[in-house]
Amino acid sequence: MAQERKMDTPTELETFITGLPKAELHLHIEGSLEPELMFTLARRNRLDLPFKTVEELRAAYNFSNLQDFLDIYYAGAQVLRTEEDFHDLTLAYFARAAADGVLHAEIFFDPQTHTDRSIPFAVAADGILAGMAAARTRYGVTSELIMCFLRHLDEEAAFTTFRAAEPWLDRIIGVGLDSSEAGHPPQKFARVFAAAGAAGLKRVAHAGEEGPAAYVWEALDVLHIDRLDHGNRALEDPALVARLAASQMTLTVCPLSNFRLCVVPDMNLHPIDTMLAQGLRATINSDDPAYFGGYIAENFKAAAFGRNLNKAQLIQLARNSFLGAFLDAATQADYLRRLDGFATFP
Repeated sequence: MAQERKMDTPTELETFITGLPKAELHLHIEGSLEPELMFTLARRNRLDLPFKTVEELRAAYNFSNLQDFLDIYYAGAQVLRTEEDFHDLTLAYFARAAADGVLHAEIFFDPQTHTDRSIPFAVAADGILAGMAAARTRYGVTSELIMCFLRHLDEEAAFTTFRAAEPWLDRIIGVGLDSSEAGHPPQKFARVFAAAGAAGLKRVAHAGEEGPAAYVWEALDVLHIDRLDHGNRALEDPALVARLAASQMTLTVCPLSNFRLCVVPDMNLHPIDTMLAQGLRATINSDDPAYFGGYIAENFKAAAFGRNLNKAQLIQLARNSFLGAFLDAATQADYLRRLDGFATFP
């Protein structure tokens, strides 16, 4: 009689998760601004923060909805003033990502958050790109940059940003849509997304986080997205779930963000395993980790323990991240081989 395999202890499962090769596809670089770095940059740029200590700042991270978070997110971004600031912010994220087993990351940035306060597009873009290059040299993590439009602003403002980005489009892989979702449907940005597609850029959009399943349909049929960010509320529409599963549209799910922004009331009720069971190409990501309680490994752990995920499900989530990444075929195959080499069962 074969001996029954011993179940992994929580510590063993955490070690497995941290070492699991993975890609991160939903990360706002401004949302990785840790309080300690925020204070460092404030001192560097001789700025006053409305908080006296790191502890007081962290205590403010108690959100009841997306807008609560966005208010403090935009306030925190005020300390980002120079290329060096954006470089340091980016490199700090990649240090944490590499420690969490990330081999590849596709990160968002919000140029309008900076140009609206008179920081030139070049300052943010060049600083972030320099940080990404340094991270590849230092940590071996590959990466791509996605420029997001702020949906609470109008489409003409998005076009202004798109025109400003033209000299950098050979170093930006795609465009995205973020910020306040409710009341700002994807169709509001149909023309600028069409222009981005005509320029050869990938298209992604936040939809189905606070907004309804109808916003996901719009993102698919009006914006013609290549990847869906969040997408939780797609589960409310069986026909939409069937379409997403049939097309193998990648969903970039963010468990801790969903919990901290009250999209789900408890991690025990998160739908990540339901998504997998229904054939959706779901992935796990950290969204704005400095504000939501953890980087990608912590999100994997929260989902694993909240929903009692097994190793096969965790491996599938990691596999989905490479399948959903905007990688060339050879690099994708290499990362999948590395995942297969890691994910061996005794």
